[in-house]
Amino acid sequence: MGAAARPGPQDASGGLLTGGQALVRALRAHGVTRVFGIPGTHNLEVYRHLPAYGVEHATPRHEQGAGYAADGYARVTGRPGVVLTTTGPALLNAAAAVGEAYADSVPLLVVSPGMPLGHPRLATGALHEMRSQTEALRGVAAFSHRVSSVAEIDAAVARAFTLFRTRRPRPAHIEVPLDLLTAAQVLGPVRRAPRTPPPAPDPEAVRQAVSALSGARRPALVLGGGAVGARAQCRALAERLAAPVVTTAAGKGTVAETHPLSLGVSLHSPAVQKWLAARDVVLAVGTELSESDFWTVPPPLGGTLVRVDLDPDQMYAGAAVDVPLVADARLALEALLATLPDDRHARVPANTPHTRVADEVAALRAARDAETAARDARWIPYLRAVREVLAADAVITSDSAQCCYYGALPHLPVGPEGRYLHPTGFGTLGYALPAALGAKVAEPHRQVLALSGDGGLQFTVQELATAVQLRLPLPIVVFDNGGYGEIRDEMRARGDVPAAVDLAPVDLPALARAYGGHGTRACDPAALARALTEALDRPGPTLITVPEETP
Repeated sequence: MGAAARPGPQDASGGLLTGGQALVRALRAHGVTRVFGIPGTHNLEVYRHLPAYGVEHATPRHEQGAGYAADGYARVTGRPGVVLTTTGPALLNAAAAVGEAYADSVPLLVVSPGMPLGHPRLATGALHEMRSQTEALRGVAAFSHRVSSVAEIDAAVARAFTLFRTRRPRPAHIEVPLDLLTAAQVLGPVRRAPRTPPPAPDPEAVRQAVSALSGARRPALVLGGGAVGARAQCRALAERLAAPVVTTAAGKGTVAETHPLSLGVSLHSPAVQKWLAARDVVLAVGTELSESDFWTVPPPLGGTLVRVDLDPDQMYAGAAVDVPLVADARLALEALLATLPDDRHARVPANTPHTRVADEVAALRAARDAETAARDARWIPYLRAVREVLAADAVITSDSAQCCYYGALPHLPVGPEGRYLHPTGFGTLGYALPAALGAKVAEPHRQVLALSGDGGLQFTVQELATAVQLRLPLPIVVFDNGGYGEIRDEMRARGDVPAAVDLAPVDLPALARAYGGHGTRACDPAALARALTEALDRPGPTLITVPEETP
């Protein structure tokens, strides 16, 4: 078929569409304007229709990078990120990113071709053949849907977007058999996910929560990723209750970390854990209260636990819930604010006004920092330099690296106008650089910084080529400790001789230059500030290495 005869976008009445066109039409009908992926032999019919429907495409150098880029795009925009892969190894390359999106409640849609409808169960040696793509993806996604007709493609896409809009957002996979991608069928108007309003809280549950909170003498707020969409309400409630706020990594910056009531990301601190156990009421919003939040087995909470979560399963997982509020966080907190008495502080004992609580928070911050002062001192001056240079609304992406979870999470303040994207639950390596690409594609006029270690960066370092091609200013700050520092430390703590953790030195700035970007070293905080300032105005990536002494 010549180019002039190729079917273009159809009107609302549908028409004769191939499966590839039906897929692109359905994605565009749900607001998708950008996908991340790599074209391959089996998905060309999908790529053929992207331009006609106004869907832009970014081409990372590896499908795992495509997945992390779509994840970063989704976290910054609040809209689903879409990954387009080909069959077999390409899809499996994206599976780690799907697992991260599942753990961190990110709306991610992965679309792939699959073996034809009539493909035999016994292996035939077909290109990219595997026993079951859907079974493989069911292990890491909320669902994996293999369609059985061109007409079913609409329903599969609508199913994914219904999940994203009405339940805890988690990744989904849609597989379209190869023969359906090119098969043509007359279709009616595109089917869309229903516009379902977010769930409101049960009035009786609100009443019980207000009763607990209004009588609390030592309240606390614990905010997770599910609270990010209710930033203003979280701050208002903390101030109404004079309640200190502690966040998980996913909730970082929901309340400004410079606020006098904010403890920031501190659940890992023994001092903060002891303090939290002594609260008489804890309001937990959008958090699992899990090992990945506390960095250890979650300690018991001594008081009443009021829990707000979109996912009803969270009311039965982990700590026993006294007052469950299954609802959208913003709606639940608005209901609490509307019902809590305004004169609460007139009834609070005189020894616990706002000023005393702020002093308590300041003392807890100091105790948290004292616990790890010797370890964290190497990063703090550099992180201060980063904070001084970056705009308040900058997006920071990080890796599962010591400089990030020991350094930036507790010591790099972020406010609600900014974002900090961290691979929390799955703890993947290689997240920072491609996630920064996705965030920068989504918000090209917003500052974006990737923060990583030398070990994690090399999982996805090839995405420097993608950053060069996009020509978007993107600084990547890499703390180089010569390998896998965390595992090296764990081996020594066990009394083992470190093995397989020291990596041969790589001139990372030179590698960035080889890709067509820029690269430099910063041996002190002032040098980092200068390099970062220049990088934010320079098209393409700038890799800035901060050398660390290897213990």
